[in-house]
Amino acid sequence: MKPEIMDRVLLRGGIVIDPQKQTARRADVLVANGKIDAVGTNLERRTPSDVEVVDCRGKHIASGFADMHCHLREPGREDEETVASGTAAALAGGFTRVCPMPNTDPAIDTEAQIRFQIRRAAEAGFARVHPIGCCTKGRQGKELAEIGSMVEAGAVGFSDDGSPVADAQVMRRVLEYCKAFDVPVISHCEVRELVEGVANEGRVSTRLGLKAGPDVAESAQAARDVLLAEFTQARLHIAHVSARATVDVIRWAKARGVQVTAETCPHYFTLTEDALAGFDTNCKVNPPLRSEEDRRAVIAGLADGTIDVIATDHAPHLKGEKDAEFDAAPAGIIGFETAFSLGYEKLVMGEVLSLVDYIARLTVVPRRILNLPAAAITAGSEAELVVLDLKAEWTFESERVRSLSRNSPFLGWTMHGRISAALLADRLFRF
Repeated sequence: MKPEIMDRVLLRGGIVIDPQKQTARRADVLVANGKIDAVGTNLERRTPSDVEVVDCRGKHIASGFADMHCHLREPGREDEETVASGTAAALAGGFTRVCPMPNTDPAIDTEAQIRFQIRRAAEAGFARVHPIGCCTKGRQGKELAEIGSMVEAGAVGFSDDGSPVADAQVMRRVLEYCKAFDVPVISHCEVRELVEGVANEGRVSTRLGLKAGPDVAESAQAARDVLLAEFTQARLHIAHVSARATVDVIRWAKARGVQVTAETCPHYFTLTEDALAGFDTNCKVNPPLRSEEDRRAVIAGLADGTIDVIATDHAPHLKGEKDAEFDAAPAGIIGFETAFSLGYEKLVMGEVLSLVDYIARLTVVPRRILNLPAAAITAGSEAELVVLDLKAEWTFESERVRSLSRNSPFLGWTMHGRISAALLADRLFRF
């Protein structure tokens, strides 16, 4: 996937989405030397003849998306994904900034490792990387990692994702320390003592004979962590919300003024535990797919703002790893290239969110939570744009996947809406 290097690009006739102003208006966007030069109508008449014109009529133009929860596997499992392959897949899905979790091998718990990931992304030239550092050394939940030096190196948040910070005193100290640097703690909510298996505890796991864990394993940890956030007055972000009770906990905490934000992922508002009926390990995720009641609660949480962000939790695994008994297969699915379309269908076409609000959950809100540069399509801003073809109908096929891994339950699905182009400074990518 090679970019076209352009000094001047005119995105002509698209509908420009501005979530901050809550507007969507038809306009041209002129980019010169990597920056937005002008936004207005009939710009083609006023531009030099050497400008590259991209016809965006019938399409929408938005700021690049930010994914605040993904897994790039480098260092340690470059056979599953690399920073280069992952950021290429992310860009094809509209994500111009991604935040990889630190559960690599070794874990990302030092300044040098943060700089390594950022450098690898710059060398690749696709989506930018803003690493999430470990809360504790080696993600062991015992001793705090070097949070300050990682912030200086470019870490934008901290998490032991894949593992909860089980010790409440350690979690308190993590929150207090991160408060000093104004960065969020991203909590993987799971009381592991309650989890005996790989599926949601309920009728489906009972019928299929799968070991399971109840949804309270997530919501109980969320309740503990929001109370600790209230006590420390620190910023807490709840990762991959999947359960109705967790939505209730977050809604209650926000009403109390706790500095808590939350994310969910497309598979939690698209699929339910019923997808496990065929024992397809591509439906094995952590937290697990839950009931229809939980799915509806997640959607309601998005609708009323209890859940702030849509993230992918892109988690690549090789086919050989997934081709195992359900209990033994690793949890996780790839998500960069399907996230926008799934959200567009379920949330916008489903009349849960307006298009402008949906784009905000992918752009403005995650950037605000992580203190990233604001998403703006205004003169003088760096060009970081995606072109959306909402009329497109396409099929997610294995041979078109840009990730090194293919573990997705959505292979073969026909979807609506996709990314047709991305512009990063003077680099134009067409998909």
